[in-house]
Amino acid sequence: MHHFLWLSCLTAAVVEAQSSSNLVISGTVLFPDRLPTGSDVTYLSYESTLTTGSLEMGTTGMITAASSDMGALNATASSTAPLTSKPASLTVLTGGQRTSTLINGTITTNSDVTMSSTTSVRPTNTQPCNNYPEFCTRRYSNITEVCAHNSPFVRTNNAASNQQFKVTQQLDDGIRMLQGQVRFVEEVPHFCHSSCELFDAGLVEDYLKTVKNWLNAHPYEVLTILLGNPEYRAVGNFTTAIRNSGIARYLYEPPKVPMSLDDWPTLSEMILLQKRVVFFLDYEANQTAVPYILDEFSQMWETPFSPTDVSFPCTVERPPNLPEDQARQRLYIANHNLNVNIDLGIVNLLLPNTAQLTEVNGLNGSESLGQMAEECKNVWNRPPNFLLVDYYNYGEPNGSVFGVAAEQNNVTYNRKCCGIPQSLATPLLHPSKIFIWTLAGLVGLAL
Repeated sequence: MHHFLWLSCLTAAVVEAQSSSNLVISGTVLFPDRLPTGSDVTYLSYESTLTTGSLEMGTTGMITAASSDMGALNATASSTAPLTSKPASLTVLTGGQRTSTLINGTITTNSDVTMSSTTSVRPTNTQPCNNYPEFCTRRYSNITEVCAHNSPFVRTNNAASNQQFKVTQQLDDGIRMLQGQVRFVEEVPHFCHSSCELFDAGLVEDYLKTVKNWLNAHPYEVLTILLGNPEYRAVGNFTTAIRNSGIARYLYEPPKVPMSLDDWPTLSEMILLQKRVVFFLDYEANQTAVPYILDEFSQMWETPFSPTDVSFPCTVERPPNLPEDQARQRLYIANHNLNVNIDLGIVNLLLPNTAQLTEVNGLNGSESLGQMAEECKNVWNRPPNFLLVDYYNYGEPNGSVFGVAAEQNNVTYNRKCCGIPQSLATPLLHPSKIFIWTLAGLVGLAL
């Protein structure tokens, strides 16, 4: 994302529609104070909200739009007929007034059969959505999930790594938000830190293909993906990797911009439509040009990023100057990845502070994820939507980051975590070795 001091930003938030009528939305460009990164940026803020009507279960849409003057957008769209189906006897996911059935990854439809409004007994859902049956009827905006910060950055004994296990294991363990920073090598998107020479975690397309394959095998799961765009590339630079990976079929397109908390669908609605990946870009998103890549800062805000302060304040840092009433109506990310600052004179580097992982990822304690989540809930009267962490598999007790999320969701965490036993895992590189690693990387030595 973003979690490095050398990033700056530029955003554009536009719109998707789902009705056949012409719609107009106007916007105002704000010029906020200088960002924490030290770069001048502009953010779009809307004076009014584009509303396309209620999103009926089973409705999908296609958008065509063109922009004229700055902030003025005209959008038209068409929708298809809703799906209907017979109720299932064992596992049923319902949404809206109609009922569709998803069994073994297949939506069973029958245009001649609908759920009768006089039915006295409805089947009880026994199928977990994102690991809990309770989540099926909850809105996407009413669930706390754990986010793997810089999910692709996995390399043994490399101080710039942020995770120990690769993405498939992350998802198997319960991670439901994936974040990664993207840079371009010969115009092809790669996952890289400040420089692809220092750490290139591979092609974005290959990573997304792996995620798509996992989604194919897990039809009841809803994921969030957030890409950092520190080079401020136009959104079109990301679409080829998305299309070639095959994940585009799962991408959710919202009916309005911005989405308030009550606008988001339930997980069951997303699952039944198989639009169960919410895909964000932090800077340069354009939902007119590419409606399935959402502008992060029109939809959610973040607490201070790249934190080196163990107090982890639950205040709005990005987008800057966001009014409190708007913040209370948006998703938000609690950044809880502790960093250490390495000053080499010619460059400052922020690297994961692995020495304090057990406490930072803990369920309880003065520096813990659990304490931050509670503080955020008290400040904003609702828990964070996403808990962003490094090395999610470390913490006290085992699986603590998922335990924190479960507490915020009022459910019981009883899964096994995480990957191979920690006692058998490859030791993390201690911060005392970071300086040596950094010098080696800067002079091009093999890591």
